Order: sequence, then C-alpha cells, then structure tokens
Amino acid sequence: MGITERKEREKEQRKNAIIDAAEKVFFSKGLDAATMDEVAEAAELSKGTLYLYFQNKYDLYLAINSRGLDIMNAMFEKAFQSEEKGLDKITAIGRAYYEYYKQYPDYFNSMIHWDAHSIDMTLETENARECGQKGNKALEIVARAVQAGVDDRTIRSDIDPLKTAPVLWGLATGILHMLATKADHLIEEHSDIVGFKNQDEMVEYAYRLIRFSLTNHIT
Repeated sequence: MGITERKEREKEQRKNAIIDAAEKVFFSKGLDAATMDEVAEAAELSKGTLYLYFQNKYDLYLAINSRGLDIMNAMFEKAFQSEEKGLDKITAIGRAYYEYYKQYPDYFNSMIHWDAHSIDMTLETENARECGQKGNKALEIVARAVQAGVDDRTIRSDIDPLKTAPVLWGLATGILHMLATKADHLIEEHSDIVGFKNQDEMVEYAYRLIRFSLTNHIT
C-alpha cells in the first residue's frame, strides 16, 4: 500500500471514529442539546480536528443519518426482492420499516428529527448530498414496488407509483412515530378505546388498511 492510499485509509478511519463518537453523544443527549465540544471529547480529538472533516454539527448529524439510511435501504431492497407480487412487495417493505424502527430506534429517531425540524439542508457537503440521494432511493424502492403491483394487477390501475411512494412513506412514518411517542400510553391507559393489545397488533391493522386501499379488487 502506497503512502497516499494509507493516508486516505487513515482519514476514513478517523472520520468514522468521529461519527461513532457523535452517535453516542447525539443519541444520548439529542441533537439540539449536544455540542461539538462533547463530540470532540468523546472522540478524544480536538474540536478543530472535527471541523477538518465536518462543516458543523448538522453536517455531522447528516453523516449519522446517512448511516441509518444505508441500513434502512438495504432492508427495503431485501424486502422488495423477497416477494413476487407488487402488493406483497409493499407489505414486505412496510414490515421491514417496522423492523428497522424496532432494531435501530436511534437511527429511526434521528430520521424523524430530520423530518420534523428545520435542518439546514442547504449545506453543500458530501453528507447532505448523500442523505438526499439515499432518501430518494428509499422512495424509488417503494415506487418500484407500486409499479410492479400495477403491472401485475395486484394494485389498482389508477394508482400513480411516483405520487403514492411519498404518501405511503408519510403514512408509515406517522404510524411508527406514534408508536415511539404514544403507543404504550394508548394501549396501557386506553385499551378499552383503541382496542389494541400491543404495538404489533396496531401496526398490522394499520398495514392491512393501507393494503386494502391499494388492492385491485377488480380482477
């Protein structure tokens, strides 16, 4: 390995170490409360070194979000490939999203923060570009599944795949966000009203409603 290659590898390793440290700080304290000083301390680096790799705290946050999107998109693609029919692909992707929420709650909450707050997405950095591209990829996987369902006639022919993808994303994200913030209270304190015994039951019911709305009932 040449000197240039070794330096690039060391640079990438340090960048990943900074992101690792930032995850610990951001996930424990929250993005708003966390500071670059705390990240530098966790990474055992000077704050100045952090700014050699990341423009600011939000750029570092986007690097974390990019990691989460990689995991989520891999789960979406695997779900897409696991079924033959388009409607079943949509259901599988929805369940994969629920598994992502359960297995990687910190990444899920990081993504929710992105959706719910005014993150500076005008940053002209590699991390900002990657987040945009990976978010588009998630929608593209969903749109492909919808198109497959229209083509194989398991999904209604009047459904527009490109318009439907962000709508499905919003519905599923809203359901999972509700689980993260209110589901336990609703189930434990108001079970006589909501009628659900647990989160799994709530998600399955919601997904059945979504599936029914997409289904081509005229064969």
